[in-house]
Amino acid sequence: MEQSAQQAQQLDHLASAPAPHPSPSPFAAFGTPGLGGPPPAAPPDPRPILELEGEEYEDELDALSDWVDDFLLPVYGAEVTTAAPWCLRWQEHDDVVAWLHALWLAYQQHRDPEAGPSGLFIWHRDFLTHAVAAIRAPGGPLSACMTSPDRPAHRLLPGPPPSARTEKASAAEPVPSGPGEPDEPAS
Repeated sequence: MEQSAQQAQQLDHLASAPAPHPSPSPFAAFGTPGLGGPPPAAPPDPRPILELEGEEYEDELDALSDWVDDFLLPVYGAEVTTAAPWCLRWQEHDDVVAWLHALWLAYQQHRDPEAGPSGLFIWHRDFLTHAVAAIRAPGGPLSACMTSPDRPAHRLLPGPPPSARTEKASAAEPVPSGPGEPDEPAS
């Protein structure tokens, strides 16, 4: 019984909150949580740009445009050809905006010191190559736009129509009728 009481007392001691440290922890420089003050506040979760609206969207698009024009294109914007089209009005292509925004967010994450020395290599390998290939593919979202720097062009290609299931469901919705008459399915 005495041994059980000692174990219970030890468990209570271990489960209680630690006493505040009178001096800063020697491990504080390593950023170890709980050993040098409160952990840093987590940054807000990034939101995909196409979920933003109004001024918030415009501000994010302006910042993205600065990054694309000042960094991405001068460094990685290879020659415009039929195999690698580009559009001077890429901000009007929602899918391109979404791709570039995701690429930019990944860039910010991987250039952070916490990503380590290989962070930017991982960004190149896992994000940049794939995103640029998808955006600038011959049959990609910019394929109807500029394929020669001497002939600037911009054209938004129509997207696919709604699925047959969606069309069938909207056709089956009752059409409002006059007062006292039953609703009829759409024809």
